[in-house]
Amino acid sequence: MSNSLNGTSLFTSESVCAGHPDKICDAISDAILDEALKQDHLSRVGVETVAGANQICLFGEIKTRAQLDYEAIARGKVEELGYTEPAWGFSQESVFSNDIHEQSPEIAIGVDDGGAGDQGMMFGYACEETPEFMPLPIMLAHALTRRIDETRKKNILKWLRPDGKAQVTVRYDNHVPVAIEKVVVAVAHHEDATVELVQSDVIREIITPVLAHYKFELPSMHNIIVNGTGLWHIPGPESDAGLTGRKIVVDTYGGYARVGGGAFSGKDPSKVDRSGAYAARYIAKNIVARGFAKQCEVGLAYVIGHARPLMQTIETFGTATVSDRALQDFKDKLIDTSVRGIIERLDLRRPLYSQTASYGHFGKPDLPWEKLVDI
Repeated sequence: MSNSLNGTSLFTSESVCAGHPDKICDAISDAILDEALKQDHLSRVGVETVAGANQICLFGEIKTRAQLDYEAIARGKVEELGYTEPAWGFSQESVFSNDIHEQSPEIAIGVDDGGAGDQGMMFGYACEETPEFMPLPIMLAHALTRRIDETRKKNILKWLRPDGKAQVTVRYDNHVPVAIEKVVVAVAHHEDATVELVQSDVIREIITPVLAHYKFELPSMHNIIVNGTGLWHIPGPESDAGLTGRKIVVDTYGGYARVGGGAFSGKDPSKVDRSGAYAARYIAKNIVARGFAKQCEVGLAYVIGHARPLMQTIETFGTATVSDRALQDFKDKLIDTSVRGIIERLDLRRPLYSQTASYGHFGKPDLPWEKLVDI
């Protein structure tokens, strides 16, 4: 989007509900991470969850002094997300298996000395489109999925079941968002709910208030699609298997900006896939918030076992109000981008990751990498 030509353009982003199969897996993996860090802040965790038809399976590696009841954590999270009906083919009673093992000593050698837990590149982005310094399409999509889940939990729409998606297309004029072109929502629902009821309730209770909050009007009715195939009765992994880390674009910027090669959930901060991406967002957001640029993308790259990044870039797409040298100096004052420097600056060795498992990792003001700093 940042490189599109002047004039009118469209951009679409998607989000998914907390009960989406992939997000169930992210939630379980991050719940295990949080419990490990709660008991042992030096825990090394790389947990992958798979959710399939009536199965919950754990894989990966962990090194910790914590005493973890993996099964209880996983089943508790599934129940919390609303999967309490075995008839749906997946619930807190589903078959559970655990194949987690101890972290490889070959990886631990480098990490023990403050090196990165893996190689890879990470990107962070910020812009002026929303108060959160995030692109508008992904923030709207997250707001819709959050509202879907809220109307289910509060029993506002009694027919809702715990799975869903939202997709928003924004129209831009010379890079400025001017209208909502299309809205697509898919929600799982009770068998007694008719197509007409689902559509009217979703428009009234979900789409309309979200767009009004962002001061946009509804698109024309033929540009609003609710449940494109008509009916959706069976939610979750019975219909579509889930996997930790598969929604990396949902987790970041909705495709509006580049993302790195690694997913986030279930990984402790020694793994730069996660901590490096958070540091890059922290830098980009503070640059834009200070008025140094209208949009900013920060790139970092690391090699396993090495403490400092191989690459550090700042791209402002021609919107900078200060020199490149001033941007670099500001970054260096803001944060030390060594692995240890990021972890210490953002205080990442604590149980805060479950709140990132749904509705994205960025744009949430209480998270440490979203803090604005006056330096």
